Amino acid sequence: MRHFLRHPSDMPVELIVRKQAPVPKQRLNNISLGGVACNSKRAFRRGTAVEMRIPVFGEYARYPGVVAWCRKQEEGYLVGIAFVDEDTLFRARMVEQVCQIEHYRHQREQELGCTLCAEVVAQEWIAEHAVEFSQASLNSDLGYRGA
Repeated sequence: MRHFLRHPSDMPVELIVRKQAPVPKQRLNNISLGGVACNSKRAFRRGTAVEMRIPVFGEYARYPGVVAWCRKQEEGYLVGIAFVDEDTLFRARMVEQVCQIEHYRHQREQELGCTLCAEVVAQEWIAEHAVEFSQASLNSDLGYRGA
């Protein structure tokens, strides 16, 4: 079983279909090192080659992957994007950590009713969540266990 980190829904993500033959379902079970689960307005077929883009981080926040699973939700879909090489997985997880910290900062600012220093909030998030985030088996608050 692979683990997929849940991308914060308040950080927009674009999923762009790449021109590549779909990965056969039986092979898909063995290629993933892990990945990211994100919301989408449309469904994707398992095995579809995609590029995950996070626009708030600019042109370089692009990560090629494969749709590992797609689940219907009340509004839209939750899509598991599997990364097939360690470099892409590492880069995507670093950006996901920044997204998690930014999401946490917005949450804390709403709770406290004031603007917080990003560096202080980052240190607080790291102290509370970095160990869970860095472990291969993410716990249920941070991750979604995909098939």
